[in-house]
Amino acid sequence: MTEQQLPAWADPSVSPAALDPQGVSRRGLLRRAGLFGAAFALGPAATPALAAGGDDRRLGGEDPRLAYLVGDHHIHSVYSHDAKYTFSQLAAAGAKYGLDWMVFTEHSNFGHADFGAALEHKEILEARAENPRQLIFQGLEWYIPAAEHCTVFTAPGPHEVDVLTRFERAHDGKLLGYDKGGPADADTARNEAHAVKALKWLAQQRRSGYVDDVLVLANHPLRLGIDSPHEMRNWRDAAPGIMIGMEGAPGAQGAAIPGWRGATSIRGEYENKPSAQSWPGYPADAYLTYGGFDWATATVGGLWDSMLAEGRLFSVTTNSDAHRIVFDTWKNGDWQPGQTFDGTGKLPDPVNTDTPQPGSDFWPGQFSRTHVGVTRYGYRAVMAGLRAGRVWLDHGHLLDGLDVRLKGDLDRGRGVTLGGRLRVRKGEKLTLDVTVTTASRPNPQGILPELAHVDVIRGAVRGPVADRDTWQAPDTRVVRSQDVSGRTGTYTLRVPLTAGEESFYVRLRGSDGNRNGTGYLGASVDPHGPVPHAPGDGDPWADTWFYSNPVFVDVEGA
Repeated sequence: MTEQQLPAWADPSVSPAALDPQGVSRRGLLRRAGLFGAAFALGPAATPALAAGGDDRRLGGEDPRLAYLVGDHHIHSVYSHDAKYTFSQLAAAGAKYGLDWMVFTEHSNFGHADFGAALEHKEILEARAENPRQLIFQGLEWYIPAAEHCTVFTAPGPHEVDVLTRFERAHDGKLLGYDKGGPADADTARNEAHAVKALKWLAQQRRSGYVDDVLVLANHPLRLGIDSPHEMRNWRDAAPGIMIGMEGAPGAQGAAIPGWRGATSIRGEYENKPSAQSWPGYPADAYLTYGGFDWATATVGGLWDSMLAEGRLFSVTTNSDAHRIVFDTWKNGDWQPGQTFDGTGKLPDPVNTDTPQPGSDFWPGQFSRTHVGVTRYGYRAVMAGLRAGRVWLDHGHLLDGLDVRLKGDLDRGRGVTLGGRLRVRKGEKLTLDVTVTTASRPNPQGILPELAHVDVIRGAVRGPVADRDTWQAPDTRVVRSQDVSGRTGTYTLRVPLTAGEESFYVRLRGSDGNRNGTGYLGASVDPHGPVPHAPGDGDPWADTWFYSNPVFVDVEGA
């Protein structure tokens, strides 16, 4: 049987009448993927036709059919020193907003390492037993030596907490004083080297079998400008398959709701200026969000594309970074005399005031969603899907579903999907099939989202860069923008492509069409891309986007 009880929308014993419209839509997608019921419980072992091509170097390629599980890898509870909500409040919110998987990533500090991690683990074990339909991971928000933060999380198992706390004590920049502003901050080379050492240590825990799996993703990479391009490349190269990507869009998406936090507020709380710790090669505009997305991801031909142009996968995600929810009425509880976070590892439970409290975040799944393609239901399946790059993300519940397949003329199979690689001949004609399932119900704001356009972005693959601080990919641009306004239900866009003399990748993007403008690197690169909002005027529900991971095309002889 599966690791977990199947979610209601995948369980044949649950009547369609018991599902909400989104559940019905997801069940339909699952049926079309051939993964309904037992096939989803048992995975590829029970359905040999789903097996992927693996390392087969023949022309073409064949990836499995996939179901997409919705999740959030960056959530804070009372076990973080600066958060507010109980574990159960957040887990319940995730279930309400349709999440299949959640990662609790508490901030590292001595109270967490000494007390909080074990206390939270007890709650997680109880939640896994009480609601086996919900996949709940335990993780950590790592203060990267010399840089920002990362999500670190492991597969469930007997050593999941031990690995996290050992890692925290030995490698966390905050605890060591190696992070931004720490007393050893000036020793940048030493601190950067320690970050690489830390990632190699995590990789060794997986290789040795001490934990079944572990993954790392950089959080809000351009918020402070201290994650330099060479550091991100160094992290990726230090632990391939462990350090798999970054937040394409940060949390705190409610920070600039008009009239809420103030006239200078920016979505994502990207309200900073360059500091002494910032990498000097970033322009001032890098410190803003574009359509709610980090500049590194939103800029066509920018930092993300410069890494993809090396021909190596580096994934993007989105999440809530839940600390304090917009318009919520709960406040932090009061400490008992003599208690501190370092002495308890847990904040007092919050108290309801019936009056809206300050906050920038949405509940897990309320606005930001990361969709991961899997062939079965379970913890390892989610982590395998993330590692393979079978990922797309949306804001505001813009889409119910997205399936992407790229095939060559000579490919009689299903082709390859997000994160995959297709091997073709020079000059071969290719077909990119983009199957969209539009939103089937109003989102949590009461808006029925409407997709206005789908953009195809193509970039040349040139191999490793000589300058590891490069942040531009000059041969990446939007090659097609398809108007899909008014289309509803499930439909497929068929996009013709041709393999040229060199290898390349394609990725997808789209929006509700409410806010578009010339992309950061010019109209010839991106004529209708995301743009920053005016300070204090960034209603997130009125400017929603989806992004997908790339598909790589390896041209024979290139």
